[in-house]
Amino acid sequence: MTDTSEPTQLIPRAAGARGVSAAMAGSCVRPRSTLLGDDLVKADHYDSFAERYSADNEANLINGHYERPAMIGLAGDVNGRRILDAGCGSGPLSAALRERGAIVTGFDSSPAMVELAERRLGEDATLLVADLSEPLPFADGAFDDVVVSLVLHYLKDWTAPLAELRRVLRPGGRLILSVNHPMVYTAVHPDADYFALARWSEDYTFDGHSTELTYWHRPLHAMTDAFTDAGFRVSVVSEPPMSPGTPREILPPHLVDRTSFICFIFFVLEAH
Repeated sequence: MTDTSEPTQLIPRAAGARGVSAAMAGSCVRPRSTLLGDDLVKADHYDSFAERYSADNEANLINGHYERPAMIGLAGDVNGRRILDAGCGSGPLSAALRERGAIVTGFDSSPAMVELAERRLGEDATLLVADLSEPLPFADGAFDDVVVSLVLHYLKDWTAPLAELRRVLRPGGRLILSVNHPMVYTAVHPDADYFALARWSEDYTFDGHSTELTYWHRPLHAMTDAFTDAGFRVSVVSEPPMSPGTPREILPPHLVDRTSFICFIFFVLEAH
């Protein structure tokens, strides 16, 4: 297993939406974090703020200069590869991979997000509304790679989603994913049990409008156990730096002199 990380700095505040982190982006309020029960978040929760979220996602620190460049870097040479973008949102990662020669199919559980992705990618793009917690409408072994960008941490149970992602990958195919770093949860909730599966929530502000997002924390070993149980081999674990050339004006004061921080953790998995 290869470790591509460099020394990082733990951010002692919440970080980890599918979009921008309130701890990192100057346009966001500091989040109100709470521990919650077992109620499920509706899959189409993003519909109510899709346009505002998508606009913020384009060039903010967390997505535009950290998470998305890291995912593209881990994907490497994708020319001619059939890639499924699971939880594609408004399509920025799909667009970047397609520009690099990939044959991209995308889906999201939010109809509003899929509509935005269609605007971005054009009428010839293969995009659909689908839920990762349900069986996917793709044939066995249909894809060379699957990318899952900041999606799995919304799900309590990874068993069925990982099984479906393994099913639609050809043998030897790759699952490339990012999720909230488990250490962030302990920074936000220092008295909580790191080893327990736990649901927690943050408030975020997109273009002046506040919304609440909810995640499931699980320890690192629970993540890797779920991967291996689903038939994957972990080939890369990455805690990357922000991308070179990140504008200093978008950096919060505590990161001005740093290139690395802990926010998300990235994996490249190979399908057996």
